[in-house]
This record gives sequence, structure tokens and C-alpha cells, in this order.
Amino acid sequence: MGIADHIGEKRLILSYASKFTHEQFKQFDNAFRPKNEAFIKAKLTGKERTRWHYQRYIKNYLRCVKAVDENIGRMLDFLDNSKLSENTIVIYSSDQGFWLGEHGWFDKRWMYEESLHTPLLVRWPNKIKPSSKNDLLVSNLDFAPTFLELAGAEPAKDMQGESLLPLFKGYTPKDWRITHYYHYYEAGGHGVPVHYGVTDGKQKLIRFPDDTLNTWEFFDLHKDPMEMKNLYADKSYRADIQSMKKELHRLRKQYKIQK
Repeated sequence: MGIADHIGEKRLILSYASKFTHEQFKQFDNAFRPKNEAFIKAKLTGKERTRWHYQRYIKNYLRCVKAVDENIGRMLDFLDNSKLSENTIVIYSSDQGFWLGEHGWFDKRWMYEESLHTPLLVRWPNKIKPSSKNDLLVSNLDFAPTFLELAGAEPAKDMQGESLLPLFKGYTPKDWRITHYYHYYEAGGHGVPVHYGVTDGKQKLIRFPDDTLNTWEFFDLHKDPMEMKNLYADKSYRADIQSMKKELHRLRKQYKIQK
């Protein structure tokens, strides 16, 4: 999703719905209307238009992040002041990462690192050591089994995730996953093609199956963390690529992917 062409009026707050109270709308409109009118009057084109799009979009995004951060702080303060912290597990996460202009994109959806990675912060007093870090591969599929185990309940047999409780306690199960499968299904309006792939955190293999693309990408994340060089045709990585293809096939079978 390119910054120049795919950010619409609503994302840029050039138009906005009236879901506010009267007072909220007044404050919002007073903040944005003068800037919007100045942008329309300027009739920017080319790089200047793209630059304005990016600055407007990213500043609004960062304002949102700041508001989330402030309100999480309020919640944690409430738990502390109410003496509930010792008996409360706080888990902060998201359903995706986010592009901040890398590769010229915004939004999410792609399997590249910026949107594939998600935050996962956990506070569990007297159980998890503060400021500790774990680099194992985890997934939001793991949340439900984790919550069920914490509640003393058995997860359903068809659940695909694993409980994170052993990791919280500093123990790594011998059969913990060493690869992660990703699949983006939605073609069309977002400007992102269907693709799927596998990564072990060191290397990444991506398949674009649509007839218009019908291609593969392979990245060495240690040498190329920004994923700027597709090494799929590099003969020196042939064995690694074949190994990743086998793992991709195994995961698709495990998750019962139909096509």
C-alpha cells in the first residue's frame, strides 16, 4: 500500500464522520479544518503531495500510540493503587505490526518484518522477572491456550496455539516451535497480493501464488534485516531454500491449508 496513492481521505482526516458528541466534533474540526483547507488550496503534486500524506498520516498514528500508552499507564496505576497488581496478569499485544514508511508503504498485511512482528509485553508480579526478554517464536494463536491454562481449564483439541505459561516461567518446552507460518488471504482493495510463507527468525521464504506474480522471495535476515535483496535465485542458498520449502509444506499440512 503505497503512501502516494493508497491513503484515502478518511485515513488522512480530510473527511470525517460525525460519531463525536457536539463538543468533541467542535474540538476535532477546529484542529483539522484549517490545515485541511490549506492543503487543498496548495494543490500539492508529486513528492510534495506524498510528503504531506506521510506527515499527516504518521503524526496522527503517533498521536494514537501516545494516547494508548497514556491510558495503559492509567490502567496500571489503577491496579497498583487498588492493590490488585499482585493478582493480575497484564498482557499487551496487537494483531499486527505497522509500516512507518519502510519500502514506501504504510499500513500492515505484508509478511515483511515491520508488519509481521507484533508487540508482546507481559507483567506478572512475582512470576515474571521485570525487564526479562524471550526471543522464541510465539503467535497470537497462543493466547487462548495460555488464558485457559491460567484459569485451570483444558484447551479444545482443535486449538492450534500453545500455552505461553512455560515461557512466562522461564522454561522452554523441547517441542516449542522453531518456525512461524504466515498467510494473507485478502486480495483486492488493500493493494496487497495474496501471499504466504515461513520464517525461522533468521531466514524467510515467501510465496506469491497469483498468476500475475507467481513468484518466490527469500531473505537472509541476518545479512539483510531490511529485506531489500531477494536471494531466491542465489545458488549459494539453494539448500536453505529447499529446506524452507519442506517446512512450508509441513506447516500448510499441519494447519490444513486447502490451497
